[in-house]
Amino acid sequence: MTGLPPDQAKEFHEQFKITYTTFVGIAALAHLLVLAWKPWF
Repeated sequence: MTGLPPDQAKEFHEQFKITYTTFVGIAALAHLLVLAWKPWF
């Protein structure tokens, strides 16, 4: 489907999971810090 062989696709997916989890974690932390600083509700 993507043109990648299965082994390369698995390698890409492993790296993608790490990157995505890090991004979500930083975004959640940023939201919590802003919420603590200046609640919007």
